[in-house]
Amino acid sequence: MTNNNPFNLVPLQPTGRNETDTANTYSPEDMIKIYEQQFLTQVPEEKLTEFLPALKGFYDIDNNTLDISAIIFEAEADSCIIYNHKVKVGSYKILEGLVKEELAEDEVYKDSEGHEDKEVQAYTLECRRAFFINDIEIPYNFNLFIYGDGYSTLTKRETVLEKIYWFVHDGFEENVLSNPEDQESLASINEQLASLGIREMDLTTIHELVDYVEDSIIDDAMVEALNKLLDAAE
Repeated sequence: MTNNNPFNLVPLQPTGRNETDTANTYSPEDMIKIYEQQFLTQVPEEKLTEFLPALKGFYDIDNNTLDISAIIFEAEADSCIIYNHKVKVGSYKILEGLVKEELAEDEVYKDSEGHEDKEVQAYTLECRRAFFINDIEIPYNFNLFIYGDGYSTLTKRETVLEKIYWFVHDGFEENVLSNPEDQESLASINEQLASLGIREMDLTTIHELVDYVEDSIIDDAMVEALNKLLDAAE
């Protein structure tokens, strides 16, 4: 590595040199850090063309190292990078026990063959999932509705991540009919992110973030815990 570090890159210790002695080699964990810094380092627009050469020069690496770093990140990292923001799924917490729900008559399940009524239990459950944006933990609270083999979620509107969800999912009609003061704007969301030390997001980033949250809100460990609760309730 060189001592020239205008972008405040994280110093890392190389493990040796490559076979042709043209670039440093690093541990897989450090190669992930190199990959992340390509996208997470804040660079002034007028210095964008200088950044990648500076990164390669600081670590004394080549394009092949960058390619391998990307492969290792995809294979081993437990986070993802969404348009210059690192996002990671944290732990879950079940806040209250199962609450049995009464279904309306038009919600009664009909067997596909005999079309006979079949009793299906429905439950609600208050849950919380932690997410990390650029290593800053943000809770995501939601009500889980379990009906037969399916489920749906209803998110609260308290944390900035919950507000981002509703910003994406609130339809045009709802925005028109509801109180405008209750609606979040992109500017107000970015103000809340800035107060947490998280850089601003554009609309594309916010939509990708919500997709990631929806895909990650329930994992295998949580499903296993929910199944135990359902078995006990039945």
